[in-house]
Amino acid sequence: MATKTVSARSSRRSAAMFDIGNLISVSIAGIPLFVVSSEGVGVGFIIAAIMGIVPLVLWFGASMLVYALNKHHPDPRVGHFTQWAAYRYYALMGLLIGVATFFPPDLAYYRAYWAVAAAILLPWTVYALFRIYREPWADVAIPAEADKEPHS
Repeated sequence: MATKTVSARSSRRSAAMFDIGNLISVSIAGIPLFVVSSEGVGVGFIIAAIMGIVPLVLWFGASMLVYALNKHHPDPRVGHFTQWAAYRYYALMGLLIGVATFFPPDLAYYRAYWAVAAAILLPWTVYALFRIYREPWADVAIPAEADKEPHS
């Protein structure tokens, strides 16, 4: 039976993909919240709120694809690391929806939420990436699927 090989490097990259997305989206989301002043609700507030939320929403959508692609990877450790990265991100985003719905139009609340979320997610994500890159990865052989359907 013919086999196909998934390289150790590919497995490690797949395992880290969700965490890297978490790191980038949460880091970028905080920048606009601290660039504008918090003087009332104005154009700056609206732009900061939108620019702070857009990376989180985009990554939320893209992360579902990353999760679907990696959860059932031939190396089960990839699925494990992906699942834990998803737990962390989706918990904080779900909390954001529930809590921010009741925020008054004051940028300080969004800054505080981002600071708490970043304080939880960023160190945990860096630690997860450290673990992923320290993990001994090996090539995985999987059965090669037929490229064509059998002739009838």
